[in-house]
Amino acid sequence: MMRNQWMKRIFPYIALFLLLPWPVAYATSADVMSGEDTVRIDAAEPSAQPSFTAYGRAIGGINNPGDLFYIDATNSDSDIEVTLYLINAQQLVRYYSYLILDVGIYVDKGIGEWERAIASNGETMPKTIISMHNGRVSFLLPGHSRYRVTIDSGCFYCHRAGAHSYFLSPQFCLEAI
Repeated sequence: MMRNQWMKRIFPYIALFLLLPWPVAYATSADVMSGEDTVRIDAAEPSAQPSFTAYGRAIGGINNPGDLFYIDATNSDSDIEVTLYLINAQQLVRYYSYLILDVGIYVDKGIGEWERAIASNGETMPKTIISMHNGRVSFLLPGHSRYRVTIDSGCFYCHRAGAHSYFLSPQFCLEAI
């Protein structure tokens, strides 16, 4: 009898722990070579990545904005075309009615100083949104700089929860040409 009461009390905490989405960016480091130009892409550490909590019938948003990728184009003389892909949209559609994320692109202005990136046409990067509907966003960045790709905000409606948080977490891939 005592064992059932203990299980009834602890089960909701175990279920909640299993349903919390973990880091949202999965990638490996890569060097992109184009003639003499080299562009390096690194995935952000899990502690720097954005996080949110999703469970069945929940409307929510990004609790902790964070970094997805770092792009080092300091050795590149030419502009680079960067595309961010949401690679598991087909899986996410089973759990979300909508998932809309605001993508930020920042340029390194000095030690620890980041500001909104300027596009190759000299204008500030426009607001960039990635969702399950569009699945990818592209932008053109000037060379000779270091960049940070982030998720600044977002919202979702999770209509049901999965057995593992892996199924509720968006996964991203970044390509630079």
